[in-house]
Amino acid sequence: MSQVCDICGKHTVAGRSVSHSQRHVIRSFRPNIQRVTLLVDGRPQKKNVCTRCLKKGDLVRA
Repeated sequence: MSQVCDICGKHTVAGRSVSHSQRHVIRSFRPNIQRVTLLVDGRPQKKNVCTRCLKKGDLVRA
């Protein structure tokens, strides 16, 4: 599944995990993407949406 929100464009970003001994390990931070059915122009369409956009309540689910 695509790790990009179709509404806000949120995507995976890279960062580092730093241990107590200051070892750096590259890791990725992934958004919580859900595949939901939304009404777009009066028709149901499946979209990848992050949970923050779902919680806003601006979207109309089919």
